[in-house]
Amino acid sequence: MPTSSARAVLRCARPWGVTAVTLLGLAVTSMSHASASMSSAEASGAPAAAARTDTREVAYHGYSIRVPSEWAVKDLRNRPHACVRFDRPTVYLGHAGDQSFCPAHLIGGAPGVWLQPLDRRTAAMVRDSAAITARTTEDGKEWPAQGPVSFAVEAAGVVVTAVYGEGDAAAASARVEQARILPSARPMVTPALRQPSVPSTARASRGANVPGNYVGKGFDACTAPSDSLMDAWLASSPYRSVGVYIGGVSRACAQPNLTAAWLSSQVTSGWHVIPTYVGMQAPCTNYYHTMSYDPATARAQGRAEAADAADRAAAVGIAAPSTLYSDIEGYDNTSSRCVAGVLSYLSGWTRGLHERGYQSGVYSSASSGITDLSRTYNSPAYNRPDDIWLAWWNNVADTDGGSYVPDTQWSNHQRIHQYTGSVTERYGGYSLNIDRNALDVSTAVERPEQCPTELNFAAYPVLRVGDTGREVLAAQCQLVRRGFSPGAATGTVGWRTTAAIEAFKASRALPSGPALGRRSWTALLSGGTTPRLEAGSRGPAVARLQRALSASLARTVAVTRSFDSNTERAVRSYQRAHVITVDGIAGAKTWAALQSGQ
Repeated sequence: MPTSSARAVLRCARPWGVTAVTLLGLAVTSMSHASASMSSAEASGAPAAAARTDTREVAYHGYSIRVPSEWAVKDLRNRPHACVRFDRPTVYLGHAGDQSFCPAHLIGGAPGVWLQPLDRRTAAMVRDSAAITARTTEDGKEWPAQGPVSFAVEAAGVVVTAVYGEGDAAAASARVEQARILPSARPMVTPALRQPSVPSTARASRGANVPGNYVGKGFDACTAPSDSLMDAWLASSPYRSVGVYIGGVSRACAQPNLTAAWLSSQVTSGWHVIPTYVGMQAPCTNYYHTMSYDPATARAQGRAEAADAADRAAAVGIAAPSTLYSDIEGYDNTSSRCVAGVLSYLSGWTRGLHERGYQSGVYSSASSGITDLSRTYNSPAYNRPDDIWLAWWNNVADTDGGSYVPDTQWSNHQRIHQYTGSVTERYGGYSLNIDRNALDVSTAVERPEQCPTELNFAAYPVLRVGDTGREVLAAQCQLVRRGFSPGAATGTVGWRTTAAIEAFKASRALPSGPALGRRSWTALLSGGTTPRLEAGSRGPAVARLQRALSASLARTVAVTRSFDSNTERAVRSYQRAHVITVDGIAGAKTWAALQSGQ
């Protein structure tokens, strides 16, 4: 970096409602401000005269950054309706327009830079994004593994967004560190905003539960539409659901509208939002960023991207247990190695979201990703997603899966069908390129247990290495459901099952050891959501409670799926034994005690 005569104040965040990162260690030279106007090279984004043959220097508002010479430069001031898309390396200059002409179905991942004026609009983007605790080193210089990263350069009055993928953080940060402030720069203090930012932890607990309960039509577009378009379409279109891309290394379109305020406004107006994350793609595709063929590595990648998706969702006010959808584009599923990579990645995705309290959804082609998920629906080797979103462009607005998905799978309000792709529609004077969807979803319904084995036993015996039987199969399936893979469901406690048991016990701070005993069974069987249950409650959550009480109390509590008098007596007995207010209601404290193995 050049020697700094005045350190610029950088307010840094990952934009468009994603994880914040503080870059306090970055400084930019502040030079003379004698000239307030930009040179012709600055105005056009033309290369500076001193540019090397392999790079070009692009200047905007007195901020100059060097990028590879093959990158395109697009001035949005001259092309206000141009789509800000990152499916090819590009530098964008200026505010984005309404983005209504962005193709609905783009996959990105290319590196890029976006330079915008520092004003209330861009400051709001940074502020809304910056609510999440930064993942940085002590000196504040670490960049996240994947972008985008956005920050305000007050010395030039610009907001810089660096777009990059996995493994490219060093190159992106180097470009920023080598940037220059030109004499024509005009400093700008970040505008004060009336609304204080809301911590992501608070947003996660009290934000919107999406997509909510909805049966009907929806659409998705490459970029979140403007408030005015959403209002016009709400009044005159047949749609009440909108898909938005909250993040991911392969997301193609910028999201200038996607803030916590935008999402809150749409949900309040009656829109059902489908949050979608476009992360790594199948290893047998030619996209910029692909997952590993190795199942263990792919599983870890899926879990990491789930954590990132949860952070991004929380930043824009999407609360758990909302369903977050992983966008996996079509791939060659005749390749067993490719299929194994995808299924392992999605298993990690589901596990990671469940760990954060969110529900897992998967968008994919009906003939590839959805078919493979259907084939392994009852496999204990993978964590099954809670919901599916199948792309099958048959122009029929229903949630039938045809020959791809049997009616018995994901049948409890767990489906979205993208039935038409990339069409332009106009309502209320606003045109938009969209994909059409039919939805039958609910985030208020407890999902049924995903085990093809018997789970209800009169007693849950201690399981040790070498033990066999139906109880072992039940334990193996429950370990998978909680995110700890014991390998194939053999019905025998082998070394992989033992390792999964120990990992599960460590995650719950239970005493170490290979055996699955009373406390471990209690924590394992009670895992999942923690709704308030009392006399009259029914459903899968009651069944989980009844099994967990059987394990903890070492006496049979009949699994009726109904909170009957026998269940109430068992809850009272459990509460007395663990010094919890005895009211016969399974509330937060009772669930917490059960899930900690008490």
